[in-house]
Amino acid sequence: KAALYGRTFIRIGRFEPTSQVCCVCGMKDGPEPLHVRVWECQGCGTVLDRDINAAVNVARAAGLAVSACGARVRPGLVPAPRDEAGTHRDGRPTVAGIPAR
Repeated sequence: KAALYGRTFIRIGRFEPTSQVCCVCGMKDGPEPLHVRVWECQGCGTVLDRDINAAVNVARAAGLAVSACGARVRPGLVPAPRDEAGTHRDGRPTVAGIPAR
């Protein structure tokens, strides 16, 4: 799927502690319960969002020198062609060019 969208797939270790390590100083804080979404690093005092911190650490572990914030991760939406056949909510198929009743 990555090749289909012109991306590169890189695998990192399954048990890499990406949400437990500060992306600023590298200090490992330890496991936190999942309801803790924001935490403060004991080493440098940086307030970190769990998901953004993990994304930065994943990018770093994969060897990518990109910012995880604001990166476009999937192609934009493309509307279906007007003559494309489909299915209505009631289950009746439509034929291209002939509207369903």
